[in-house]
Amino acid sequence: MSQAAMKSYVLVGEADNVHSLDNDRFEDEVETQWFSASIPRKQMKALMKRTNREATIHFGIWGVLLIGSCVGAVMTWGTWWTVPFLLVYGVMYSMSDHHAHECSHGTPFRIRWLNEGLYWINGFMTLHETYYWRWSHTRHHTDTLHVGRDPEIAVMAPADVARLFLDFFFITSGFTQIRNIVKHAFGRITGDGDHFIPRAERRKVIWNSRAYLAIFAATVGAAVAWQTWLPIFLVVTPRFYGGFFPQFFNITQHAGLKENCQDHRLNCRTFVTNPVFEFLYMKMNYHIEHHMFPAVPFHRLPKLHEAIKDQCPPVYPSVWACYREMIPAIIRQLKDPYWHIERPLPENSLPAK
Repeated sequence: MSQAAMKSYVLVGEADNVHSLDNDRFEDEVETQWFSASIPRKQMKALMKRTNREATIHFGIWGVLLIGSCVGAVMTWGTWWTVPFLLVYGVMYSMSDHHAHECSHGTPFRIRWLNEGLYWINGFMTLHETYYWRWSHTRHHTDTLHVGRDPEIAVMAPADVARLFLDFFFITSGFTQIRNIVKHAFGRITGDGDHFIPRAERRKVIWNSRAYLAIFAATVGAAVAWQTWLPIFLVVTPRFYGGFFPQFFNITQHAGLKENCQDHRLNCRTFVTNPVFEFLYMKMNYHIEHHMFPAVPFHRLPKLHEAIKDQCPPVYPSVWACYREMIPAIIRQLKDPYWHIERPLPENSLPAK
């Protein structure tokens, strides 16, 4: 069996006799606690406080840009002016990936139904079946970058370069998610989901997947009835033709970093960037902070960063700096999948054992 096959998305319990030497080490690691930066309780309580103002501004700007570009595409349909409108629309539509993620944590708004409602809307837009993905993402936070347990490892060492390239257009992940939705709609829970979805939640996954299929069918039906491709260009497919933008950020989160460790400072990246990128990425560039304290709302992550930065590795000065480190690392891991980037930690802050 190849090294790539041994490091596949096989969940613990299915990987008998695979990577056996590392499994012993892995079992020891998962029993230890994750490193957590020290921060005063009162300060953390203030950082975790949920409000409506910041999220309302964020989602309001996004909604105006989304609806405005959609109207522009409809009004100019059949001309070359449609192309720039669809490009903006595709990027705004694909931002649903980051919106659904943050809303799944229930942190943007103080009002719970707003978090839930936007989670469902953005979950559909990003083709994440909402019940399935909530449990999947819970596992991702519980076992971040632990091979065989984390179902959301975007770039596993050694990287599948073809998959990585195709996912800049959401092709591999998108069609995988559509295939899973179809399977779930017919009552078949996929292999990974069989491990992390509680049995009491599985009927919800099935019925919600059927609702997704109904919307897909209605979109195609509208295109046929109106004899135009416009409905198809406005529903589902924007996640593909605008998918390059979320992927541009998403792969910076963990690629090339240390697998199977209990320290988010070693398997997550934090970088600073311009306000436009921060808006589009919903401040998930503070990714160490988010994984260490996921209950902190997105708009307070910069303050959290300031509070714990002396306990963390040096911040990357830009997203481009992440790529300058990450691309050579991915190439090197093609030959040596056990090599990883070593992030320097403060002398007074040792890594978790």
